[in-house]
Amino acid sequence: MGSNNLVSIVTACFNSETYISETIDSVLGQTYQNWELLLVDDCSTDNTIGIISRFQKKDPRIKLIQLHENSGAAVARNKAIERAQGQFVAFLDSDDKWLPQKLEKQVHFMLSHGHSLTHTAYEWIDANGLQLNKTIVPQAVLSYQNLLFSNKIGCLTAMYNQEVLGKVYMPLLQKRQDYGLWLKILKTGAKAYAMPEVLAQYRKTESSMSNNKLSLLKWNWKLLRQVEGLPFFKSIYYLAWHVVLKLRQ
Repeated sequence: MGSNNLVSIVTACFNSETYISETIDSVLGQTYQNWELLLVDDCSTDNTIGIISRFQKKDPRIKLIQLHENSGAAVARNKAIERAQGQFVAFLDSDDKWLPQKLEKQVHFMLSHGHSLTHTAYEWIDANGLQLNKTIVPQAVLSYQNLLFSNKIGCLTAMYNQEVLGKVYMPLLQKRQDYGLWLKILKTGAKAYAMPEVLAQYRKTESSMSNNKLSLLKWNWKLLRQVEGLPFFKSIYYLAWHVVLKLRQ
C-alpha cells in the first residue's frame, strides 16, 4: 500500500450516465498522472457501466467495481477505500469535476507540510456545467470541534493519507457519510488543512443534497446522535448551528 505517492480516487456511481464521462475526463486531464480511479457501480439501470467500460479499455488505471445489490453511497465508497492501493485517498462524486492541477497541487501541499487530511476551495456549476458564481472557500485549519458546527469539507476536494491514518471508512449512513468520515479522522486529534485555491467544481442539480434542507437536517441529527454519540441537548445545539450557518450561505 502507498507506494510512489499514488492517489486512489473513490467514485460511487448510480445511474450516472449523464455526467460520468465529464467526471472521468477531468481525472484523465490531471497534470498529476500517478492515480488509480476506483469507480464503484451501485447497480445502475442506465448506461453507466457501458460508459465506464469504454474508458476502462483505454486506460488500465480506471477500475470498475460492481456491487451485486443496491447498497447506497457509503457501502460503495467503502468498497473503493478497501481496494485503494495508494498512499492518498481522494473523493470525487460521479457528477462533479476537478480542475487540471487539483491533484498535483494538493499532493504537493500534503507532502511539503506533512498534512494527513486536506481539502480545497471549490465552485458551484449548474447541470450544464456553467458557473453559478458561488465559491466555497474553507477555513484554513479545522479541528473536530470546529467541524461539529457544520460540514465545512467539500467531499469532492478531500484527500487523506492512508499511510499515516490507515484505511478510514465511512459510517453506514444513507447520507452525510462523508461528514462522518472527516469527524472520525479529526477525532484522533488530526487537523484538516485547506488550500484556498478553487480546484474543483460541484455540480448543483435538482437532486443535490444541498437542495433538500429537511433531509440534510435529519441525517445530520442521526450523525450527531447515533454515530458521534453526542448527548441530546448538545446535538440540538450543534443542529441549531447547522441551520444558522446554512441560512448564511
